[in-house]
Amino acid sequence: MASRSFFFLHVLVMLSLAGMAFSDLSDDFYDDVCPKALPTIKRVVQDAVRKERRMGASLLRLHFHDCFVNGCDASILLDQTSTIDSEKTSRANNNSARGFEVIDKIKSEVDKVCGRPVVSCADILAVAARDSVIALHGPSWEVKLGRRDSTTASRTAANNNIPTPFMDLSALINNFKKQGLDEEDLVALSGGHTLGFAQCFTFRNRIYNETNIDSTFARQRQENCPRSGSDSNLASLDPTPALFDSKYFSNLVSKRGLLHSDQALFSGGETDELVKTYSKNLKIFSKDFAESMIKMGDIKPLTGKQGQIRVNCRKVN
Repeated sequence: MASRSFFFLHVLVMLSLAGMAFSDLSDDFYDDVCPKALPTIKRVVQDAVRKERRMGASLLRLHFHDCFVNGCDASILLDQTSTIDSEKTSRANNNSARGFEVIDKIKSEVDKVCGRPVVSCADILAVAARDSVIALHGPSWEVKLGRRDSTTASRTAANNNIPTPFMDLSALINNFKKQGLDEEDLVALSGGHTLGFAQCFTFRNRIYNETNIDSTFARQRQENCPRSGSDSNLASLDPTPALFDSKYFSNLVSKRGLLHSDQALFSGGETDELVKTYSKNLKIFSKDFAESMIKMGDIKPLTGKQGQIRVNCRKVN
């Protein structure tokens, strides 16, 4: 009997340890130490999005690309040095990731109101992503806080882990699964493409060579994306790139997904029904998107005495 009790106690302890990383994060983490932190982040984000609507999508993308590379630890913000292999030069981020100056501005303003560096760059990314979505009329959610910042970065991990615009459905599912995210998370988080733009080189093959695409849509995109050259020309990911709505999913149903990886979500596979649901119901999409953002924000955070609170988000202390 005693041994059985010890066994259950052992299991309970192991389960507690397994959940510790998540329990270390809380939505009231800064309430006592710096109550002005979150309102300050929101103000700077709103100002940035007011000046350039596209910035909302850029800040959301920074958080996504951060979390998919060794967890949500602000490694994406580190500049190249002799010891830092910057993720900014990875395939997914090079000449593409943007918004770093806004993060710098947030960090400066937050440290000013807090009196010292108490808010991590990783938490700034998470909150800025949420506030960007709100600024573009999307849902809100309680951001868990208490992440700390990495002291390393990995361009190789960024190249291997950030999903590419050329992936098919099975590759996307496997990619998200490695991060502890399921098919619903895949579809919901892909819905972040209701905001923003993509560069010509990311969708050129789709608009010239693929068959599961609306021909009129393909011709329209070809006007600004020739068969060669003009790689950085932009096209919106959905018809309303500065408004959080469900038109991204309506586009997929109409075979008007801009990226191969977008249209893969509605191509006769297991995610088709969820795409249809989201295309018809913004409320359900918004709810699922918020829940998946919280789940993504839980990916391998550094907490407690792990990592550090950077003074400058671009470099290790």
